[in-house]
Amino acid sequence: DFTAVTDHAEQFGEIQICLTPGLPGYDSAECVSARDQLAAPLPTTPTLLPPLPVIQFLLGYGVSNPPQRFSWCGTNNENCLEQASLVWQDTQAAAEQFYDRTSACSFTTFVGYEWSGQPGGNNLHRNVIFRNEKTVDLPISFMEQPTPQGLWTQLHAQCLDTNTGCDVLAIPHNPNVSGGLMFAPVKADGSPIDVPEAITRHGLEPLVEMNQHKGDSECRPGVNGATDELCGFEKNNRLQLFNPVSNPNQTFPPLNYVRNALREGLVQEQRLGVNPFQFGLLGSTDDHKSTPGDTDEPDFGARGHIGNRDRNPQTILARITPAGIEGSPGGLAVVWAEENSRDALFAAMRRKEVYATSGTRPILRFFAGKEQGLKCGDPSFVESAYAGGVPMGAEIGAVRGNASPRFGLLAQRDPGSPGLPGGKLQRAQIVKGWVDASGVSHEKVFDVAGDASNGATVDTATCTPSGTGADSLCAVWEDPEFDRSQRAFYY
Repeated sequence: DFTAVTDHAEQFGEIQICLTPGLPGYDSAECVSARDQLAAPLPTTPTLLPPLPVIQFLLGYGVSNPPQRFSWCGTNNENCLEQASLVWQDTQAAAEQFYDRTSACSFTTFVGYEWSGQPGGNNLHRNVIFRNEKTVDLPISFMEQPTPQGLWTQLHAQCLDTNTGCDVLAIPHNPNVSGGLMFAPVKADGSPIDVPEAITRHGLEPLVEMNQHKGDSECRPGVNGATDELCGFEKNNRLQLFNPVSNPNQTFPPLNYVRNALREGLVQEQRLGVNPFQFGLLGSTDDHKSTPGDTDEPDFGARGHIGNRDRNPQTILARITPAGIEGSPGGLAVVWAEENSRDALFAAMRRKEVYATSGTRPILRFFAGKEQGLKCGDPSFVESAYAGGVPMGAEIGAVRGNASPRFGLLAQRDPGSPGLPGGKLQRAQIVKGWVDASGVSHEKVFDVAGDASNGATVDTATCTPSGTGADSLCAVWEDPEFDRSQRAFYY
């Protein structure tokens, strides 16, 4: 229904130069090596590291801090910036061309790019999404602003504070390979986060990408006291994106994972009065093929991570990227909006009325509040839930005195597609996080609907599921351990 293609802004001009004969830098060793790699036959054996051209482009453009452009970018980098400007114009033109502005609202595009900071190999990437055609003259990349704080400052200066109608969000992604830095409660200089920065983060980054092609970032068994076995889903077992060591028994930083970031947000809110990590949860593909929504598992098995270059058994583990058996086709972002238009979708993203899937298409509603008279089986469940409370992403207080708010949950299975039936639902869970009076955060998972003991499993040889499931699940639930004095989140 909607998409944004978010290319890595740091190499807009450089790649354009390497692929365009006659431009300054086209005959450079780096460009020749990159073109040779693109034309080379597929590797016949797995390799531990990415190809040399990938390393050459990564080191100066995402890992080194401060970052360094190639010498052939010219004085003040004018060669590369000129070409980057043309690429950015093409990106905007493509988004405009395919945005359905008619009343049919059949397809919505957003202009966006990726800020690709990876200092020391730790992933701090953000997808930068603009509300409409009002954008910045040139993407603010890691090359110009090598800290997230610099990115936020310039998004304000060049967009939000210009009074031109420009509006923008930055969405952190792949925190699972960030070395714990994505949600570290510190400023760029390493000092503790303060109120102004917490306010900035709260406003500019209301969303986080919880799962995508390069691994699920929700939580991890054994990390920060997590005992939830389902936290083991689709984990990337590398500490960094291009780390050659893949080992699930390594020590993974707690703040690599979104659930822990939500917990840390409560701790910081108790300290500062502002929550810098109050996120709505999104999924995305991020498979570098520009095929939004292409998340069917059989298709992934046929085409691999980046198309034909890694689809064959002999190359599925090749270290072009952390693809292969550690990857998946990617996740999906779901947004509840009044219509499929930029303004409606963007407003929904800002208010966090969103959810993430791992690539399947279940339909989920989640509400909280007084919710008097809310009943499962009522045809007007959703209308009643909106009237009696707030939807996913919103905030509530102790709306029922000392009693728990009521939570309304309604889930419908993925309907599937021809030849690929959607899986049935086993159970619905509500995850709670809270911080106690001493400032220590906790979590607990509640089963609220369905049957955890239905024997659900999958034959790993054929991918055939078994176990009795449900087409839909519903619950109106109250927290049996509610304490109105505690800050808490529920998802």
